[in-house]
Amino acid sequence: MPRIMITGATGFIGSHLTRVFCENQVSVDGVGCLIREGSSIANLEGLPVELRTGDVRDSIELTAAFTGYDWVVHNAGKVSDWGDYDEFFQTNVTGTLNVLEACVRVGIKNIIMTGSNSVYGEEHSLIVKNENSPYNSHYQYFADELFPCGLNFYRDTKALAKKEALVFAKEHDLNLTIMEPVWVYGEREFNVGFYEYLQTAKSGIPFLPGSKRNKFHVIYAHDLARAYHLAYTKQLIGTNCILVGNQQAESMEKIYRLFCLEAGIKKPGNIPKALTYPLAFLLELIYTVFHASKPPLLTRGRVNMFYDNIEFSIEKAKRLLGFTNDYTLEEGIKKTVKWYKEQGLI
Repeated sequence: MPRIMITGATGFIGSHLTRVFCENQVSVDGVGCLIREGSSIANLEGLPVELRTGDVRDSIELTAAFTGYDWVVHNAGKVSDWGDYDEFFQTNVTGTLNVLEACVRVGIKNIIMTGSNSVYGEEHSLIVKNENSPYNSHYQYFADELFPCGLNFYRDTKALAKKEALVFAKEHDLNLTIMEPVWVYGEREFNVGFYEYLQTAKSGIPFLPGSKRNKFHVIYAHDLARAYHLAYTKQLIGTNCILVGNQQAESMEKIYRLFCLEAGIKKPGNIPKALTYPLAFLLELIYTVFHASKPPLLTRGRVNMFYDNIEFSIEKAKRLLGFTNDYTLEEGIKKTVKWYKEQGLI
């Protein structure tokens, strides 16, 4: 059976990918996991995996780590709305090309890569976007030319990584499938926004940014991992880009209401954007000027996500992979919050 190496396996999405591939016994030797020196492997505890040390920014380490494997699932990346552009570029763009070059050097032809729905844009849009939608990663925030928003660093480098990866794959005759998830929630999620919302709501704050009018597209992490496994079993030829999400987008009001309901927390009321955006702008400016290592609670990117309508089509995932989400929104949120409670996190 083919041996599979997963980069970024210790993180949120990566740990779900690793579990699904192990549960489906894709390799008699277990699954390989690329981990950085000193990284916590708590999310991989109990799994029959081979750990190999390496950093996607180091092509020599990657070549050694990939030797003996037949497939690579490249999931490592810098996912944040804060930080220096160079950090995003070195990990998301240079790191991706390093992975592909290492695959060529050791003879690996099949790669599944984690992309992002954000390459098509996350601005307010009533259009349901698909894989044929144009690139539109850069959100035109107020005063963006004076001081850029870190969320654009993530979006723009993911778009650039996708473009360069597709060119590289075609030049070297690789089978590259880029999975482009919508917003992901689930066990072990701490930085996407859902857990932070619960923490803030639990503090008793009466109002938070929010709207009852916008739809937001999400997917439960275990469903997403299953989509990757389907892509592996289908063994798609050539280059393919596939958006992955629930069958339909839901209202953001419903999503956060369900999270709070399961957690036994009163959902805060919604504040109009006109009141929250100026505060977010000021906080982000101050934190940027003083080179803060962590972002403020509100940034322009975070605020806009609460009000923008964001929907994508998953028809291609359904057609090529036979994928539809197993878990309803209610079921996925129930399992997620149950895990938070079991860990004593809320």
